[in-house]
Amino acid sequence: MRGTVADRFPTPVSALRAGEPVRFEVSGGDPDSAERDLAAVHGADRWFVRRIDDEFSYRYTAVGDSDVSIRRSQLRGAVRGSVPVGADYVVTWITSGTAHLDSGHVRMELHRDVPVLLPPEDEFVFTAEDHDQRLVHFGREYVHRVAFEYLEVETTPLRFDPTRMPEPETAVRWQGALVALSRALRAEGPDSDAWHEAKWSAATAFLDTFPPQADDLPAVLGLPRNARLRAAVEYIHAHAAEPVTVQELSEVAGLSVRSVQESFRRVFDVSPLTYLREVRLDRVRGELLELDPQSGVVGDVARRWGFAHLGRFSAAYAARFGEYPKQTLRR
Repeated sequence: MRGTVADRFPTPVSALRAGEPVRFEVSGGDPDSAERDLAAVHGADRWFVRRIDDEFSYRYTAVGDSDVSIRRSQLRGAVRGSVPVGADYVVTWITSGTAHLDSGHVRMELHRDVPVLLPPEDEFVFTAEDHDQRLVHFGREYVHRVAFEYLEVETTPLRFDPTRMPEPETAVRWQGALVALSRALRAEGPDSDAWHEAKWSAATAFLDTFPPQADDLPAVLGLPRNARLRAAVEYIHAHAAEPVTVQELSEVAGLSVRSVQESFRRVFDVSPLTYLREVRLDRVRGELLELDPQSGVVGDVARRWGFAHLGRFSAAYAARFGEYPKQTLRR
């Protein structure tokens, strides 16, 4: 065995500074060690691993830096475990075996050589047997910096659709970016100019393959006099699933609490928290329209977007859209 994650890689990846090297490996031949190591790698409390036959083994490797790292997970056996929301956007695919993931509202079977984006904002359960899995980790802050320059996207965090499948033309570019990443690592290492160029290219290929979703902000926010209000509105759109206070908005906008409230009244004729509720309702509706009516659970979607009282949520939804959430789900 090559050692535990704590032995081989004592600093959690999420605690690394931007661009700090990542290089570790864990491997072994017994399920107990696999449970411990794989749970640690994924930042989980517990994973469950079992033998399928006598030839059990596992190996997990990672190389790159905290901005971009290339990883491989191999296991001869069966595994099941929860993966919490992490510090990275992760693209993954398998080259052999079977693998599934389930976040409660996204259920996905991994297919050979087809890259998918793991749910960036939801904990999910990963299940696999006899699998060889490839992964590319992109640090969120790094992707946000690239998106700002490459796509001129200022709002963070970015919103992605994990159910989106790559288009053929972007899939070709993605494969080319992976080849360049691997070549740069092998030839010159993660401190080289070649690596920095390759990881930038990989991040832009990621953004093209899994383009972030953008909210259409009201045109009035483009006026110079509304620049500070725009900062508050962008913050709401970026953090709609989280608790947001007017005090936070005042700090983001550089305005007093009273000025924030007056600005929302002047431009939108609603309070800041009413605007937040409307954004959340729009997000819920967007998800309900995409869900399978047989598997979708309205309450789960509503709670994920900050609606704790389902009765009041349903009434607010009907008032905004002229129908109840279950009617939207059945469309």
